[in-house]
Amino acid sequence: MWRKTVLNKLVQFKKRIFEIIQVGNHTDVPSMVFDVFIIFVIALNIVITFCQTFAQLARYETLLQTAELVTIVIFTVEYILRLWTAQYLYPEAGYGQAKLKFALSFYGIVDLLTILPYFLPFVFPSGAVAFRMFRVVRILRLFRINAKYDAFHVITTVLKEKRNQLMYSIFLVLVLMMASSLCMYGLEHEAQPEHFSNAFSGIWWSVSTLLTVGYGDIYPITVGGQIMAIVIAFLGVGMVAIPTGIISAGFVEYYTSIKKGTLTSMDADFVTLEITLEHPYIGQELEQITLPQGLYTATILRDREVLIPWEELKIQAGDIMVLGSMSHMRIEANVEEVTIEKGHPWIGLEIRDLDISRRSHVIMLKRGNKNIPPREDSPIRERDVVLIYHR
Repeated sequence: MWRKTVLNKLVQFKKRIFEIIQVGNHTDVPSMVFDVFIIFVIALNIVITFCQTFAQLARYETLLQTAELVTIVIFTVEYILRLWTAQYLYPEAGYGQAKLKFALSFYGIVDLLTILPYFLPFVFPSGAVAFRMFRVVRILRLFRINAKYDAFHVITTVLKEKRNQLMYSIFLVLVLMMASSLCMYGLEHEAQPEHFSNAFSGIWWSVSTLLTVGYGDIYPITVGGQIMAIVIAFLGVGMVAIPTGIISAGFVEYYTSIKKGTLTSMDADFVTLEITLEHPYIGQELEQITLPQGLYTATILRDREVLIPWEELKIQAGDIMVLGSMSHMRIEANVEEVTIEKGHPWIGLEIRDLDISRRSHVIMLKRGNKNIPPREDSPIRERDVVLIYHR
């Protein structure tokens, strides 16, 4: 009996650790404190990395190395804890698969590369200089903090939507760069054989001219070459402006679509679904979630923020999904209404104690004229109507 009690306490402790080390909400003080602490440690580690490059600070080398060691130990402990609690981040995966999935994820790789450059020189002393270069990866840890904010995802969404146009504009720049290099070689080779010894030697000139840098270390001296340089300089301004215009248009289209979506959803009915710690949606991206026919995700409420739903948005514990149902749509029968009449065995039970399948969950609790967002500890009362979605 005592073993079961200890095991239950260990499971509860593990879940609590997971809640704390994830990006916290405003109601969870320990989680918020942890977030602020990690931000401070990341900033301190980056400052130390910069300070170690200054010869003037060599006398503080011992202090800097000690502070760096402390931050690396904190990062190592955090990485171990994230591996230990990975099963709650990826509940759909097995125990070992969840750990592997986190280790191979973007943030898992960034966390690992943050600490490896410090320890690898002790194992491979000859590669100390090369390993030191990987310290720049620590800056990428800031993306873990920035990922909490919707503005960051708006930027990545626009870049993803416009990736084909951006790749084509880069292709045009490369073609123009090669063509200008060949032309300049033909016009300047005889006058400047030391600078334009072959067609490839004009690449540096074409890059600095097309991208409007113009270092001036290589420049044409013939009339034909100067005329070509003028043409290439004008084309370079246009080539730089193309990606800028594509990205700007992407932002306009994105926010226009959001506005249209808001205006056209006025005739929709909405229900809320609270994502508790045991919910099967935790760790899944929106595109992986199958909702009943006729329902769609209108928005995600996270802490005090309203997140715009996009395909790669991952559901976290504590999120509230606002599900919309257009009034003219019919929801299929996999959403079941259970009316709690007198004598029903669910009366007095909390939602987490209901005897329902693990592939089913309560999406709404109707009590009189009120729609109550379901919580794990919400009690069931007589005359309640429980809406259950069966996957």
